This record gives sequence, structure tokens and C-alpha cells, in this order.
Amino acid sequence: MIPGARRVSRSVNISGVRELDVVVIGAGQAGLSAAYHLRRVGLEPDNDFVVLDHAPRPGGAWQFRWPSLTYGKVHGMHALPGMELTGADPDRPSSEVIGAYFAAYEDRFGLRVHRPVEVSAVREGSGGRLLVETSEGTYAARALINATGTWDRPFWPRYPGQETFRGRQLHTANYPGPEEFAGQRVLVVGGGASGTQHLMEIAEHAADTFWVTRSEPVFREGPFTEEWGRAAVAMVEERVRNGLPPKSVVSVTGLPLNDAVRRARERGVLDRLPMFDRITPTGVAWDDGRTVETDVILWATGFRPAVDHLAPLKLREPGGGIRAEDTRAVRDGRVHLVGYGPSASTIGANRAGRAAVRSVMRLLKETGADGGASAVVSVPAPVPGV
Repeated sequence: MIPGARRVSRSVNISGVRELDVVVIGAGQAGLSAAYHLRRVGLEPDNDFVVLDHAPRPGGAWQFRWPSLTYGKVHGMHALPGMELTGADPDRPSSEVIGAYFAAYEDRFGLRVHRPVEVSAVREGSGGRLLVETSEGTYAARALINATGTWDRPFWPRYPGQETFRGRQLHTANYPGPEEFAGQRVLVVGGGASGTQHLMEIAEHAADTFWVTRSEPVFREGPFTEEWGRAAVAMVEERVRNGLPPKSVVSVTGLPLNDAVRRARERGVLDRLPMFDRITPTGVAWDDGRTVETDVILWATGFRPAVDHLAPLKLREPGGGIRAEDTRAVRDGRVHLVGYGPSASTIGANRAGRAAVRSVMRLLKETGADGGASAVVSVPAPVPGV
């Protein structure tokens, strides 16, 4: 479609497939950023593009965060484009603060997010279109912006004896908050930001805590500078360009050494043990004879990109990842990945949304304005709130 133009109508073909220019999958930070920029170039929601989200309400993955993660504890939340988040209560749960912010954002810019909608598969269609199969029907799109993040794919490592453990095992994805572990012995696995936050919270309630990581955690003094951030993003981006599964930006930046972390280290809460070799019915064990008895194993072991619905397109490289240049999948230039790899941070997601829309608009211009789906008239399409 021509930027600044507005479509008069959209077609539904004889098989009931709805045709439009762009489908955005996911309404977290990256998906909303992409939708905002689609509006800015003149495309209309539900007419030229649609945003699909499987979550029950606005907020992206933030809506599922544990209640003790208050907004004041959130590290590096960056505002969505065109609307700042101001006046938030730092003691209010981040799920509520950011959920309300995302809801207001969707309303202000008229993004008309469809939810809850499950996307089961994206396949090759006819006429150069992609078929997006969903719980509300099938869309035929000329371009896809995939912004599904990672929250739906928690990574659970597997160790010998895991099925014999008689205690409780859970993941960050279903962490309920620290009070539930009162009086228990809790072992936290994982050296990232979530693992340290869980550990420091739980230590205030549990009978005892243990911390296990695969490698020695790196704590960094000083502020997280822009140069430092760029270097970290570049390292993650290099993996994506090489078709390897992306690592999180945090995995290459290290952990911030703030006052809370210093106090926890002084108390011995962050005394780290190396990774165990096996799990026993009552805890974990190492081959050198050491054992730890525990009631709970909390796996703070991160997440993987939720891209299984893209499998029919065969985008993966031999290294296991999807190779991308900027946001565009190398194996299929109609597919853009935002919130993936280097754009998984909130500021990176904003930039990726803008970059993806620029690339998508070039594609639409190259392949024709409407593909025979509808008429186009040169009428400015203002964005509400802009």
C-alpha cells in the first residue's frame, strides 16, 4: 500500500481466508511498537494489518510476572514509541503497571488487538502470500511481523534422576512469589537476573537457600552505559546472523552490582555452587560426593524463542536458530522477527519494530500496492494521539 493512503475495503476469498498486507503476531513491546509504526505510515488496523495476541489481556509477558516484582525493581523498562510511562507507583506490581500502560497505549493509537487468539502455523500460500492459521480463522498476508517473544517457552534442563525427586520443581514462568516457600529448603538454578532476584527474595522466608549455576556469575560495577549496551547487543546479533540460537542480552552484560546484591553477598545468600551432576529423591548430588537436601528446585534457567508456529516455513539454520539480517529472516524476506535475539530488550524491541515496518513497506511497494485485494485512495490516515 502507498504510505499515507487508506484502503476502501478488504476482501475475503471464497475459502473464507481474509487477505491483508501484514499480520503482527504478539502484542508485547515489540509487537505494539511494530503496530504503532504501521499506523504511522498510513496502514489501518483490521483493514491493512491485524495484531494477534494469545494473552487474555494487554501487557505482553509482563502480565504473567510474579506479584513481588514491583515496578521499582524492573531493570531498564523503556517506554513504547509515542507515549511515555509516567507517574507509576514503584511499589505496585509491574504486571499491573505495565499491563495498564499497554492497555492505554493500544487504546490511544487504535491498534485493535485481537485477543485471545492462538496462532497454530504459518505456511506458504498462493500468490506470494503467507497463510497464518489461527483460532479465529486464516489470514493471507503479504508480510509477517513475528513478535512472540520467549515467555511461552520456558527452558527446563534435564538431569539424571530428575523424575525421582519427591519435592516440588517449578520454573520462573510459574514462580508465585517468595512467601510460598516459608520454612522450606529451596535450591535455585540459574545465574541470570531472575535467579538472583528469586534467591534474594526467597532467602527472607525460607529455612535455607542454595544457589547453583553452570558458570561463575559475573557482577559488574557502575552504570549500564550506552556503549556497554551496544557491545552486548552486537554479541547477540552476531549469533543471530550466523544462524545460532540467540542468547539473552543479560547473558553477555553480567549482573548489576547494586546495594541489594552487595547485602546478599555479605550474608552468604549469593554463595554459588557449581552445577550438580544428578538429582536424587531428596535433593541433588555431585560426583565428588557432595549432596544438598532440598524441598524445592526452582529452575531460573531462562526461555527460548516461541517460534514453533513458523516451522512450516523451514527458516531454521543447521545451527538451530533463524538467521536474520536486521529483522528480516534470511530464508524468507516476508518474515520479520522482532523481540528476537538482539531486539529482546525493551529499547531493542522499539527499534526493531520501526526497522521491520520500513522493510515491510519496501516489500509492499516492490510487490504492488494491493495485490488485487481492494481499491486504494490517496486519503491521509492520521494516527489517533499523534
